[in-house]
Amino acid sequence: MTSFEAASVVCRAVGALGRRLRAQRPPNSLSATKLVLLGQLYRRGSATQADLAERERIQPQSLTRVLAELVGEGLISRRPDPQDGRKQLLDITPRGRAELTGDVQTRDAWLAKAMEAELSEPEREILRAAAKLMERLADVG
Repeated sequence: MTSFEAASVVCRAVGALGRRLRAQRPPNSLSATKLVLLGQLYRRGSATQADLAERERIQPQSLTRVLAELVGEGLISRRPDPQDGRKQLLDITPRGRAELTGDVQTRDAWLAKAMEAELSEPEREILRAAAKLMERLADVG
C-alpha cells in the first residue's frame, strides 16, 4: 500500500469515527467550534483571539461572535494581557471546564464501551499506538 493509499484509508476512518462520536453528543450540547476553543484554552492555557485563530487556522474575525457567546455564557473570561494592554487574554472558567469535561466524558464513555465490546486487548493497544501517531501528525506545521 502506498503512502497515499494509507492516507486515504486513515482519512476515511477518522472521518467515520468523528461522525459517530459527534452523534453521541447530547442534543443541547455546545457547538463543535465552541468545544474546540474551550479545549484549546483548557490544554494550552490563556490565549488571545489571534492565538486561537492561528491554532485553528481560521481568521480572527471569524471567532468574534463565538467568543462573545462563550463569554456571555460564562464559559470563558477576558482579562488584559499584562505584556500588551491593547490585547485581551481569554481563559476557560470553571463552568467552561465543567461543560468541556462533561462533553468529553460522554464521548469517551461511548468509545470505551465500543472498544471493549468490539476489539481484543491487542487491537486496543494498536489503536492507542495509532492515536499517538495521529496526534503527532496533527501537530505537523
